[in-house]
Amino acid sequence: MRRIRFQLLKRSYPPCINATPLPIHHHPLSTTTTTTTTFPRPELIEPFCDTSDVVVSSPHHHLQPSPWLSQILSLLDGSPSMESNLHSFCRQFLITLSPSFVSHTLLSLPNPNNNSLTATRFFRWALSQPNYSHTLDCYVSLIHVIISSGEFNLNLTTFHTVFAELKRRRFAMTLTAANSLIRSFGSVGLVEELLWVWREMKENGIEPSLYSFNFLLNGLVNSSMVESAERVFEVMKDGKVKPDVVSYNTMIKGYCKVGKMRKALEEVREMEKLGLEPDKISYLTVMQACYSEGDVGCCLRIYHEMVEKGLEVPSHGYSLVIGGLCRQGKVVEGFAVFEDMVRNGGRANKVVYTALIDSYAKGGNVDGAMRLFERMKVDGIEPDEVTYGAIVNGLCKSGRVEEAMGYLEFCRVNGVTINAVFYSSLIDGLGKAGRVEEAERLFDEMAEKGCPQDSFCYNALIDGLAKRGRIDEAMALFKRMESEGCEQTIYTYTTLISELFKEHRNEEALKLWDMMIDKGITPNVASFRALSIGLCLSGKVARACKILDELAPMGIVIETAYEDMINVLCKAGRVKEACKLADGIVDRGREIPGKIRTLMINALRKAGNADLAIKLMHSKIGIGYDRMRSVKKRVKFQTLVET
Repeated sequence: MRRIRFQLLKRSYPPCINATPLPIHHHPLSTTTTTTTTFPRPELIEPFCDTSDVVVSSPHHHLQPSPWLSQILSLLDGSPSMESNLHSFCRQFLITLSPSFVSHTLLSLPNPNNNSLTATRFFRWALSQPNYSHTLDCYVSLIHVIISSGEFNLNLTTFHTVFAELKRRRFAMTLTAANSLIRSFGSVGLVEELLWVWREMKENGIEPSLYSFNFLLNGLVNSSMVESAERVFEVMKDGKVKPDVVSYNTMIKGYCKVGKMRKALEEVREMEKLGLEPDKISYLTVMQACYSEGDVGCCLRIYHEMVEKGLEVPSHGYSLVIGGLCRQGKVVEGFAVFEDMVRNGGRANKVVYTALIDSYAKGGNVDGAMRLFERMKVDGIEPDEVTYGAIVNGLCKSGRVEEAMGYLEFCRVNGVTINAVFYSSLIDGLGKAGRVEEAERLFDEMAEKGCPQDSFCYNALIDGLAKRGRIDEAMALFKRMESEGCEQTIYTYTTLISELFKEHRNEEALKLWDMMIDKGITPNVASFRALSIGLCLSGKVARACKILDELAPMGIVIETAYEDMINVLCKAGRVKEACKLADGIVDRGREIPGKIRTLMINALRKAGNADLAIKLMHSKIGIGYDRMRSVKKRVKFQTLVET
């Protein structure tokens, strides 16, 4: 019996790869030589071998992968002769692959991202085997491979063909197949296909498991069908299969995806009431949504709640909190969270360090940024181009251009990518330091290196040229921006308008202003200040007021416009015009008269006209009334210079 069992077991193993099978009529057990032989029926190969009757030492590992599996997988190379090689191999060794073997082989293909075509060809070839027909599991496995590929959108035609075949075959649905299909369809948001599986389950009397419900929820959420997911969720709450933490986390993800932050937080609180402790995924999902919406306060509250509950805060959670605080300029609070992370055994990553370095640098604390930069390297974290860009930007803004140029040379030598932000910071720093020629060389180098010249670097060079009196070159660069399709920003126009007025090229400045309005660029405080100061200093206060009035119907209100104009007029010694403007403001009811008095007093004091400031302070100008016969009239500001 043992010898017979051994011979049967031996038959299920493939021969050595290098062995050449003997012809049937030369079989070593044969005693006679014959010229005609009837081939035995091919053996049906299953994906696993049951070794329970020969391997006694490992009772829990009786099912071993079939040794034929590796042989078949080696033939699935995607070559033009793949099908021919498979056919020859099976004929040579008298084997036929079972549907279970085909299904298992499809799921065993390495690198599924590149194997959807190979899998489909193997699936089609299997049908050419004699007396063979695909089962439900074969279709389920192929669909999984196609959907799991990294280029599913390119395989849509193949998918729809396979799915149509599956529906035509009218297989009896099983729970295992349904769960696999729900998971596959849900991962890419195929809602119609998802609902088809759900209907098949009902028709076949299959009760959905928690696994089924959770993957259905995930599929609906991935398709942004959150309202449908809500209905399924309510069915779970009222039915036999109750939601678990995964169910709640899926709904939280859905609410965050469609911007319903309050509902997401309500689900977290409901979990707590039901005794389902929210896990780090629950909190992290909400935290990510808060960060995306710029709600750093909510981010911080969730972080503190996680700490209080003793939950592990993952590194991504720390990154969100620190990054959010740094984005708001709260670098001290961000650094405090950073230190908490280190104390709790967390390890800062490149993103966290770069966010802190950038925030310190932008806040003017370049020395703090440099200390963190050195600490980052001590921790074994290699800075990238973003980190170096933050350091260079901080150094340039602090006037330490020479150090910044040193980092440029270091990056060139060490192969660190120099991006547009890096170049823009240096061009801006060099321009402000009066080293415009060097800034121009860097600007040209950007084009040579294939680095896109964006509006930031254009603006930096335009600013440098304009402030050095090279306004015509700045204007030429402005026109080049437009011809190359680079967006001209409010900063571009503000810089040029300001410098054109300084060169007494008022009409050109006004043309630029009109061009800006025509392009739909909304003026801000800085741009109107540049315009109004230029007009006021050229004696065109009324024109500035008229332009300000034209902005109001467009919904643009410049709160500090009159304050800026009064200040500049007083500073230029044009107190009479400042008084006339102040009276016009009061007459129109634009401002509270008391505020205008305060503005005038401060403007006169700053301009060195202390005597007029004192006179205004002790007078009834702007707030008092003189009676002219039976009519009360407010005392005008112009009386300040008339008496």
